[in-house]
Amino acid sequence: MSINNAVDVIRELFIWLSHQRWYVSPWSPEYAQSPAHIDSMETDIALTWSNVGVAALLLGINVALSLWLRLGMASSIAVAALRCIGQLTMLGILLKQIFATGNPVYIFGMTAVLGVLAASEVTYWRAKRRFPGMFGGTFAAIMGSALLVALFGNAYALNMSPAYTAVKFIPTIGMLFGNCMIGVSIGTGSVMDALDVHRARAEAMLCFGASRWEVVRPVVVDALRNALLPTITNMGITGLISIPGVMTGWILAGADVLQAARYQQIILFMISASTASSTLLSVLFCAFVLVDSVPSLRLDRLIETNPQPRIESRMPSRASSRIALLRSGCRPKSELIQSAFHM
Repeated sequence: MSINNAVDVIRELFIWLSHQRWYVSPWSPEYAQSPAHIDSMETDIALTWSNVGVAALLLGINVALSLWLRLGMASSIAVAALRCIGQLTMLGILLKQIFATGNPVYIFGMTAVLGVLAASEVTYWRAKRRFPGMFGGTFAAIMGSALLVALFGNAYALNMSPAYTAVKFIPTIGMLFGNCMIGVSIGTGSVMDALDVHRARAEAMLCFGASRWEVVRPVVVDALRNALLPTITNMGITGLISIPGVMTGWILAGADVLQAARYQQIILFMISASTASSTLLSVLFCAFVLVDSVPSLRLDRLIETNPQPRIESRMPSRASSRIALLRSGCRPKSELIQSAFHM
């Protein structure tokens, strides 16, 4: 019976996939009538490569400053400009196909790729230190939080049906990924720094029988506060100094200003929710990796991304001396367990 059910599921999946559109020719009427193409043609004059070239001339200011002050950044500016043109052009071609086909496989496939890139950025590029399993935990936190918030927001706040409609879902979840990445990076970095700097306090708490949660709770609270402060501050000052990016895009596209303002408000609330949930998950994961279930402090699991030589003082600090005195009469749980195994 179970084999027959599996065969039926595979058959239905094959039928569903066979009815999806996988490619639309750029010369077909469907391609020209895709939402992005219609909006750009009706509300503004089509831009050409000559317009991009005129804007690129403004980079001459950056190059001139670099040459004048001998900053050595002229080649970096040129490479960055070429990468910007190439990457955005390829992204535009890819999104055009996804918008034209509306294939859920493409939509969620690109979502997964963006999630992997965000987790890689946090783990391997932004973090000064990392720990085992950091990439997997970061990916699960960012992907899960952003995906749930994007689906809920598109379905009930933006009134999209289905909720994964490409023209709204992909730009929205891209913004969520970017802000979640910043929050997770700040939060996990704060946890690692706090446990490293205040290791004496953590070891003293463990020595006197504190539980795992009692040790990591103040660290988690401070990390969440540090990570969420930029998002909350940005939400509070939006509209006072500058027009936000999403609202600017809608206005440039010819949308009603009040509609653009409402869309910006929805996006900001979605960003706040996804950043808070993803940061909480990643911070808890980081804290529970560095304070194990024994419980004991496991700073040996930290891996330096760019190891620097550490200069250690020959004279013991007052805090370390006190910890040594405490340990002479009160051994931590981790040491008691290790000594029990050697008996």
